[in-house]
Amino acid sequence: MNKELTNEALCGAIVEGIRNKKGREIVVVNLEQLPEAPCSRFVIAEGGSSTQVCAIADEVEDYVRKAVSVKPFAVDGKDNAEWVAMDYGQVIVHIFQREARLFYDIEHLWEDGELQMVESD
Repeated sequence: MNKELTNEALCGAIVEGIRNKKGREIVVVNLEQLPEAPCSRFVIAEGGSSTQVCAIADEVEDYVRKAVSVKPFAVDGKDNAEWVAMDYGQVIVHIFQREARLFYDIEHLWEDGELQMVESD
């Protein structure tokens, strides 16, 4: 990753990619104050179907690559697209279908972090 790229700038590009495909309920979780956290930020969103979840993930990957010249280290979950995880190092993206998001409830697990709801377009 570009060392001059801030977590905020990367998250901004990720959020724009999510918005481009009408992702909903976008939350950015700042985990920097939690020593046990696996990364600095989570970006969490949801789509209404497996098709939309895959489309959001594809758009995030394309948009972030074009906007800030960064590719994910890994992407997992596209096979069933209930939950796609994208690893950008210090930022991990979680794109869920509604039922899976409610079941795993990541926001609750990391509620000691700073949660920021992002307005949808």
